[in-house]
Amino acid sequence: MTRLAVPHGIGLYVHIPFCERVCPYCDFAVVPARKLRPDDEQRYVDALVRELRTRSAEAKGQPLETVYFGGGTPSLFSPESIARLLDAVRAHFVPAQAGIEITLEVNPSTTERSRLRAFRECGVNRLSIGVQSFDDATLKRLGRAHKAGEGHATLRAARAAGFDNLSLDLIVACPGQIFETFARDLETALDFGPEHLSSYELTIEQGTPFALAEARGQLARPDEGLASRMLEFLAVRCEAAGLQRYEVSNYARSGYRSAHNSRYWRRAPVIGIGMGAWSYARSGNGLPHGGRRMNPRDLGAYFACVESGDPSGVEVDRLSADQARAEAVFLSLRCREGLDAAAFETEFGVVPRGFYASQIDRLLGQGLLCETQSGDLRLTEQGVLLSDTVFADFV
Repeated sequence: MTRLAVPHGIGLYVHIPFCERVCPYCDFAVVPARKLRPDDEQRYVDALVRELRTRSAEAKGQPLETVYFGGGTPSLFSPESIARLLDAVRAHFVPAQAGIEITLEVNPSTTERSRLRAFRECGVNRLSIGVQSFDDATLKRLGRAHKAGEGHATLRAARAAGFDNLSLDLIVACPGQIFETFARDLETALDFGPEHLSSYELTIEQGTPFALAEARGQLARPDEGLASRMLEFLAVRCEAAGLQRYEVSNYARSGYRSAHNSRYWRRAPVIGIGMGAWSYARSGNGLPHGGRRMNPRDLGAYFACVESGDPSGVEVDRLSADQARAEAVFLSLRCREGLDAAAFETEFGVVPRGFYASQIDRLLGQGLLCETQSGDLRLTEQGVLLSDTVFADFV
């Protein structure tokens, strides 16, 4: 098994919560752009710069390896705002010697396309483009704000702007989606030659309009068999196109894995700034087994917290030893390389079987897990399709 070392540096996540339209399946911390006041962008950037300056001490001199602008729709902010934030990052963090991966999430739209070259010039070197589908009927059922033609135009514009590291997002098993429609979506995506592709099966989150529609019997989604067929086709076609699956839902060409997202699966430290952003620390600062910090999800509460310097609105989730072990297992199993038994023993004092022998034996018997002689674990192909079932055995 290939060994993956835990990164020693720091990742930075910057949450920009504003969206032109809030999708009915989204449960992220977002604010409809129509509610923005004229000075809210400036005020929000001011707050981010202030929080960044305050929290940069958490890096403890470690090099900054990744910056990820997520949302929301961060590309709704002007290139000048993104440039100001990156200038603040450079002022308060030590860059990794190998350079920093700087990702910006983009939704297809005319406004955002016009800004791509300026984003590139201010330092963004990777785009994550939320295409989701190239079918207008599917996009409408998903409640997306763009049409299929906008997706094509944005991908072409990204290349024209000089971006050579593009990630596309596709949603699998959308309401009303049939196999042939998804297959066309995938082939269209692959024809663009992206360096990275993320493709997630649609999940219904509590409290969203989709959850309400499903409870009323008004959301017709592909059944489990059809969803599995789509996911199997996805894996085969991506591999044939030179995109290797390196995580349950993510595919990349050699050298183009998402360095930032890999931090979460490898439990590497991330500082999250902005409304609703969360941070992760593996240990330290009163967190013997690691933990997460969550900023207020309400925009007014976030402004009050940062502008007053009062951290009372911040939530801290301290992991227990059991929780830390469980996360170490299922997050590692999400990745192609799987769980390194020796690394697990170094961290927790016992090999995985010392805690999870019955779960491992059961999953081996079901053909969902495989185990090496040294005790390393990884998902089988069937295990990838039923990964949620596997992970539930460890939490």
